[in-house]
Amino acid sequence: MFVCAGCGTELTAPLSRVALPDHTYYGAWEELHPPLMEPATYAVEPRPTGPPWRLWDDVGEGLAAEQGVYLPQYSVSFGSRDRIVIAPGDSRGTALILEKCEGYCMGIDGRDGPNLACEGCGRPVATRMDDCGLWQTVWLEPDQVRRVPSGAPAVPVPGWDELDLQACAVAPVELDGSWSRRWEAAVPVALARLVVACEGRPVTLPGPLADLVGDAVAGYLPAGPPALTARLAGPGRPVPPSGGGEVLLVPRHPVTGEPWRPPHSTAPVVPLDIGVWAHLVLPGETSPLPATGTLPEGVLRDDYVLPLRPWRGFHPQGRAFRDTLARLPDIRRPELRAYYDRYSGPGPY
Repeated sequence: MFVCAGCGTELTAPLSRVALPDHTYYGAWEELHPPLMEPATYAVEPRPTGPPWRLWDDVGEGLAAEQGVYLPQYSVSFGSRDRIVIAPGDSRGTALILEKCEGYCMGIDGRDGPNLACEGCGRPVATRMDDCGLWQTVWLEPDQVRRVPSGAPAVPVPGWDELDLQACAVAPVELDGSWSRRWEAAVPVALARLVVACEGRPVTLPGPLADLVGDAVAGYLPAGPPALTARLAGPGRPVPPSGGGEVLLVPRHPVTGEPWRPPHSTAPVVPLDIGVWAHLVLPGETSPLPATGTLPEGVLRDDYVLPLRPWRGFHPQGRAFRDTLARLPDIRRPELRAYYDRYSGPGPY
């Protein structure tokens, strides 16, 4: 758990560390969101985040690169590194600093810095964020808190062969028929990594992903005859042979955040949100009742629960794509920078 660095007041419930989600900064505009983190978990953001912000023109390319930003952006964060994010329900012993609770329209957006104070000593220790377009979070300031043992048994990190992929999988469509906000952020994040891994060359998406969102994301990939092929690879799937012309879309481990690595293969790997990856590789739903024979093509069983269908098109987050590109050091290579300069993606949705 985390305690106040000043007085030792407990600020969180017992927590276990997991990977920082790909969709952390990308929600849907004009919507209230659920908590980013699962209960009893925390993640660490190694990059600078939050205020103060400085304009790109005032910072310059060299100093921006030190902050982990390699392409021109409107502004660059000079906030703390290694901030800790938790679900609001796991926070303890804090009170809002009311004069620092500004927001856009539906909540608090953290623009004024830490807005939660330790109830023991009044020290600003964290920032609550829950405004429209933001996942509900509490960000602990690394220099204001200390991590201490909770006394609970340690949770071992599962190996790749121990993961329950069915439990990890995230459906692309919500119960109300809208596309999953997690998918709309995680897919363009992976596409940005794919562009860099392919060095700006055209690439063919794997069938399951192309079937779902291929048309919607076509503008994010370099145009031209496919030069490379992306394949889904990971635990429980046949290891693809080594060879040129292939890039592997692999899952990120939900706890460590590390991408799966194929044994004895030199093919480049591109990490993908494990929730998206698991849905793409798992077999589709089947009827729970036994049946004999077959039905004519196009005829569905009346006991079969149809999968959800979206009521609108897939809207990948253009900002997630651009932000990810701007934070990959290889984007400074001439061929990739030329791709970025030619790229004209969607607006800031």
